[in-house]
Amino acid sequence: MDIEALRTFVEVADAGGVSPAARRLGVAKSIVSRHLARLEAELGVQLLARTTRGASLTEAGATFREHAARICNEVDTAMETLLPSGELRGRLRIAAPLSFGPTHLAPVLADMARRHPQLHVHTCYSDRFVDLVSEGFDCAIRIGYLQDSNLVARRVGPLYGKLVASPAYIEAHGAPQSPDELASHEALMQGTEAWMFLDGERTVTVHPRGRFKADNATALVAAAVAGLGVAWLPDGITDDHVASGALVPVMTRYPPPPAGIYVVRPPGPHPSRKVRALTELLIACFDHATHDAGSPP
Repeated sequence: MDIEALRTFVEVADAGGVSPAARRLGVAKSIVSRHLARLEAELGVQLLARTTRGASLTEAGATFREHAARICNEVDTAMETLLPSGELRGRLRIAAPLSFGPTHLAPVLADMARRHPQLHVHTCYSDRFVDLVSEGFDCAIRIGYLQDSNLVARRVGPLYGKLVASPAYIEAHGAPQSPDELASHEALMQGTEAWMFLDGERTVTVHPRGRFKADNATALVAAAVAGLGVAWLPDGITDDHVASGALVPVMTRYPPPPAGIYVVRPPGPHPSRKVRALTELLIACFDHATHDAGSPP
């Protein structure tokens, strides 16, 4: 059975159609269609139901996709063991946050590709939490405070943030001075998250409320600059706005505890060499950046 046909089928299944899969793979649609036809002929079953809007998995296709993805991963792992130490090949699929990824992570991923010429690095930038297993990702880079899950997580760096508001909002509504005062303020949030603050050595948890919500930190920055409320945001996203005066740090006596930048991967005893190499590169990058910037006040 042709391993490239298996890879193509998994890509079409994950992308939802021949055209998006061809774009991901960087090949012509005719090549993708030919791989699929040959695989279905060899198996004697229809794996995909094709429509004008794309392609969806048949019952047989859904069952076979998990096996095909596992086979592709095992072949990649086996081939990696034959390469000289330090060399990587195959494909590394990464999910990264849209708000933070293109500015802070993209240079590291580009360096990863430069260091390993035989490695195909495919990154999906989105602020939604992708399902690594069902969507075929090798790993994800996530920021903030991780929720409990069955995924394996490795912290690669710190993430510092602060509570900010615009001068116009502060003039109209005042600035919160303590966590309990946040109940009377409009909070700009991603959903129903809790905010944590340090009161000396004690951590205080607040469940803020507000009418403006967005799943993207850049959109929350825009809302904060427009004076719609108070937002907890990473420093890397607000630094320029604070420097220009468009946003002002508030409630500074109660700083949020440092969050983190994490590489998460599907459960398993050991990460692949590709994921391990990316993790080590990110640790080196963020450790260097932390030492250059110094510890935050």
